[in-house]
Amino acid sequence: MPEPSLRRHLGLPDLVLFNISAVVGVRWLAAAAHVGPTSIWLWLLAAVFFFVPTAMVVSELAGRMPQQGGIYRWTQNSFGDWHAFLCAWCYWTNNLFYLPSLALAGVTMALYVFGSRYQHLETSSSYALTGALLVIWLVTLLNARGLGVGKWVGNTGGLCMFLGGALLVIAAAYAALQTGSATSWRVLPALDWERVNFWPQLAFAFGGLELSAILGGEISNVQSTIRRAAWISAAAIATFYIGGTAAILLLLPPDQVSIINGITQAGFAAGQIMQFGWLSPLLALLITAGIAGQLGSWVAGCARLPMVLGVDHMAPAAFTRLPVSLVFQAAASSLFLLAMHLGDDLRTGYQLLVDMAVITYFIPFLYLFLTAWKHGLRWPAAAGLVVTLLAVSFSFVPPRGVDSVWLFEAKLVGGTVLLILAAKLWFSHRLRATRA
Repeated sequence: MPEPSLRRHLGLPDLVLFNISAVVGVRWLAAAAHVGPTSIWLWLLAAVFFFVPTAMVVSELAGRMPQQGGIYRWTQNSFGDWHAFLCAWCYWTNNLFYLPSLALAGVTMALYVFGSRYQHLETSSSYALTGALLVIWLVTLLNARGLGVGKWVGNTGGLCMFLGGALLVIAAAYAALQTGSATSWRVLPALDWERVNFWPQLAFAFGGLELSAILGGEISNVQSTIRRAAWISAAAIATFYIGGTAAILLLLPPDQVSIINGITQAGFAAGQIMQFGWLSPLLALLITAGIAGQLGSWVAGCARLPMVLGVDHMAPAAFTRLPVSLVFQAAASSLFLLAMHLGDDLRTGYQLLVDMAVITYFIPFLYLFLTAWKHGLRWPAAAGLVVTLLAVSFSFVPPRGVDSVWLFEAKLVGGTVLLILAAKLWFSHRLRATRA
């Protein structure tokens, strides 16, 4: 089946903002600041050994294989149809969990735009559910109009997110000049197992540059645009993470940083020092818009995977129409979101699905770097593979408070096997259907 005709709506500025919107996650700032000043070193290590190799690999592979589908097409050209399908299956399935979490984060952050007036709704399931569903479907409908319309969600989000980070850094620097730093800084990092164990999470906070390449058929001058956008946005993203973490630590000691609302805590602290009551609501507004843009970028990018699978007969032919792919994705994400709120049994089932997806999140990155190795990009491929394998290994370490380590491991391993088995059964079914 020929690929659908697509307009090339994305230029260099669009793709830079798309990358910023897709990669930057504000929750990582708070989590890193909670670890303390050591996280600055961890960010630098993650940038050198994961983010820079990812930028090198994505820019080079996109230049050699600029087709719509990105990582799916790269894997297909290097390892064949089954491995390509498994890569796309894992990438898309994991994002069915990620999209609801983004929507929930956005509607929660929106409460802080109005100060303390509506913060009691933070614990309201009905508010969270209704707001997240509305956001998911609104972003989906905008993207159904095509990237000519949908790209502005990601563009606005990327710009607002970066402006929010810049505002936080400037406010923190000014406040620190007035009252000094809230955190004691040291030149050499204080490393222990908990901090080392946290490092792969920071590395994968840099994940997302590969998303834009999935839109290869909708990018103007795709080879040069993806290369240039990857490096420009990489510099901006690394600056955001390192500068934002340092800013929070200037305003708050690590043990007082909430891993959920650390950035709003920092904004409030800066506003009090500077006597600017508008600072925290403005920061919350910019971050809320940034999260909405991030949701828009991932909705747009991930929906192209069922579309190219439809072209290859690995999904129903209806998925070659972008609105169908988008609506199906939104419906599946909504079901997972509902499972979080409707009864203990459904919540348990949802948690099992999340556990199933933990390891499969890393499978597309293994394919990404193995493809790079096969195409002669040895140094970036080796660095990316080492970090990815470390992250997989650390994923098997049970978190604190787990009642049964054996049950945790059984769910993790068994769930991963089940998810891969489901992919194999579907792949075999579609293969038989196309040969019939």
